[in-house]
Amino acid sequence: MDRFPNAADVEFHSPLDLSRAAVAVLDAEGRVSGWGSSAQRLLGHAPEDVLGLPAERLLAAAPGQRPAALCKAGKPRGTVLDLCCRDGRTLRAAVTFSPLAHRGAAATVVVAADLEALRGWELQLAMLQGLATESAVGLTIFDTDGIVVWGNVSTDLELAGMAQYIGKPASALFPEGEFISRHHPPDEDQIMEHVLTTGEPILGMHYRGRAPADPVREHVWSCSYHRLVDARGEPLGLFEESLDITDRYRAQERLSLLVRAGKRIGASLDVRRTAAELADVAVPQLADEVLVDLPAAVIEGRQPPTGSAPGHSLLRMHGRTSEEFRTSPVSYPPSSPQAQSLATSRPVVGASPPGTPDETETEAGASHSCLFVPLLTRDAVLGLATFRRSSNPDPFGAEEQTLAVELAERAAVGIDNARRYTSQHAAALVLQRSLLPQHLPRLSAVDVAYRYLPADSRVGVGGDWFDVIPLSGARVGLTVGDVVGHGMHAAATMGRLRATVRTLALLDLDPAELLTRLDDLVAQDSESRTDDVLSDQALGVTCLYAIYDPVSGRCVWASAGHPPPIVADANGAVALSALAPGPPLGLGGLPYENVELSLSNGSVVAFYTDGVVEDRRTDIDSGIDRLAQILAWQRGPVEELCDRALGALPPGPQADDATLLLIRTRRLDAGRVADLELPPDPAMVARARTLTERQLETWDLSDLSFTAALVVSELVTNGIRYTGGPVTLRLIKDRCLLCEVSDNAHTAPHLRRARRDDEGGRGLFLVAQVAQRWGTRYTSSGKTIWAELAIP
Repeated sequence: MDRFPNAADVEFHSPLDLSRAAVAVLDAEGRVSGWGSSAQRLLGHAPEDVLGLPAERLLAAAPGQRPAALCKAGKPRGTVLDLCCRDGRTLRAAVTFSPLAHRGAAATVVVAADLEALRGWELQLAMLQGLATESAVGLTIFDTDGIVVWGNVSTDLELAGMAQYIGKPASALFPEGEFISRHHPPDEDQIMEHVLTTGEPILGMHYRGRAPADPVREHVWSCSYHRLVDARGEPLGLFEESLDITDRYRAQERLSLLVRAGKRIGASLDVRRTAAELADVAVPQLADEVLVDLPAAVIEGRQPPTGSAPGHSLLRMHGRTSEEFRTSPVSYPPSSPQAQSLATSRPVVGASPPGTPDETETEAGASHSCLFVPLLTRDAVLGLATFRRSSNPDPFGAEEQTLAVELAERAAVGIDNARRYTSQHAAALVLQRSLLPQHLPRLSAVDVAYRYLPADSRVGVGGDWFDVIPLSGARVGLTVGDVVGHGMHAAATMGRLRATVRTLALLDLDPAELLTRLDDLVAQDSESRTDDVLSDQALGVTCLYAIYDPVSGRCVWASAGHPPPIVADANGAVALSALAPGPPLGLGGLPYENVELSLSNGSVVAFYTDGVVEDRRTDIDSGIDRLAQILAWQRGPVEELCDRALGALPPGPQADDATLLLIRTRRLDAGRVADLELPPDPAMVARARTLTERQLETWDLSDLSFTAALVVSELVTNGIRYTGGPVTLRLIKDRCLLCEVSDNAHTAPHLRRARRDDEGGRGLFLVAQVAQRWGTRYTSSGKTIWAELAIP
């Protein structure tokens, strides 16, 4: 089998070698006396055609020297002759005449070869000589034991003298080097054994080390290994070809580093994390350590300092993850390279001797090669990035400086984006806190607990809202709503709707009436803002509004497309509403209906949004059943029930905002409520004052007797004077004293300023002056005027 199937035309014997050349013999007179088969192959003439003929008969043109003269020269001579072939062609040949004497007879051996073939062979020979003496490719030959046998000039230059390594093992050439290609065994002995054993070459292995001729700079070579065999195919050893690809390798590494930087730096939208991402990308390929120094304002999301470079009061970023971060203050003297870099907005190469702010936990007395690069964006200096080398003594070259500047620019953009995001996130949280209740009022009617989990955890705001609204008569308004979408737009829409619901609730509207008016306002608002994103999100909003009265235990609610509440009584029995909710807000259509429940003392009512009971893996009915089962164990505190309810949510990111509002109802004791029905007789005003004073004495509130009697007198007088029917007086001892007068009229009294000569018109003005709140609410049978007096 041919040992070189892909190199059949390669021949390293000279065309003038006797094993290949045409050979003939001339006698002393220049006649052909011998004609070999090789001569016949070259020219085509048979021996019988040329033997005995003068050699000149084989020449195509008269030569400068005749063959007879060359035969008599007495020493070997070479020349170029044009020879005639049998087929009529002319062959230019290199011919050598070698005289010899045999038993006294003079003869000359003539060796001829195609001149073109000879020139090709000489080129091959020159090429081999060039590989040995001039090529940049290092060639090293090893025997079958891996012992160095020979190396060309390139290898000799890299090793600072090849002679000292002849006879030594391959491991002696670069004792501290290593293969960095991982697709073959990393050990050179294993590679050589594999090539010698299998005959399979190993190509393109990357090897990193320091050449003896240049021990300061780290190099990378591309190495290939081939087996050497003799004519019988037996292994003689192997040779290694190596090419220094340091510059190309580093260019590829820089390109891959930039690609990796584009994917990783700035992806977190966190200032501290972005600083760590810069270090993760640059270490260890570009530097052994990366430090990032930023002003406190940038870290906190505020505008960076302007007017001068932030050379003082910077904070040093440490660690590789956000959990490991800590900050320490640093400052740079005006003459330091760091200050120079910040002042000029250009990179500065320098060393960081021990004791400078750049010195961290390293070996005492070790010096470092440092590159200081300012973090620039939008013509502002955000801080400083320091690239440090300790184990790698190579200084930062021009290309590495360019790479560091590119990485710093990417990091600066990421840090600035993170700073802006931090600022916007803080603003969003402020907005959310301003839109949602921060401190729920303390009420006698209910115990309250709530949980709010926005789906957009990055922004921290969403479209859900809830509210607990104190109403007259110790009642409480409860609302939960859900705006389509998440984030800032949904939060802004939510804030507008929540404020509207609170305003309408303070008018003492019943739930169905409140939702009807809210629906009209949403529809009108969407028509006036046809191009506004907020108006689009307002359409289809769901809302539930309920009023709980602790005196009667009645809870009235209505829903605009929102899931109805879940009620668990004091015994743990859970009830679900059978009434379908009305249409979402802004869509119009069906009217809203009130649902009335009678709640026992200690009942737990859950108001919630879809995110609490629905996710991608379970339907809403399963979620409602899960929440109902938790409410069945309602004897614990409502705060604990909230935690259990949200703890039962499936793990992972939420698809929708989740809001849960739990209340535990209380009934006011009969001893804290006093009712008195009065006929339409002006004389009843005095009786009302008397009964009020007696009741306050019973409640140990005698200090309020005068004020309460004044308020009751004015309200009862107005009721009897303007309605013509019976009136009802109710006194409630709660966190304040509530005075209510109900009649059968639907006309509301108005507060006005009485003139000096007016005989009346001052009653409500007096009530407004002594009461902390007062107002009017309408019922199906009339109206109720109420006033709240603070208990001293």
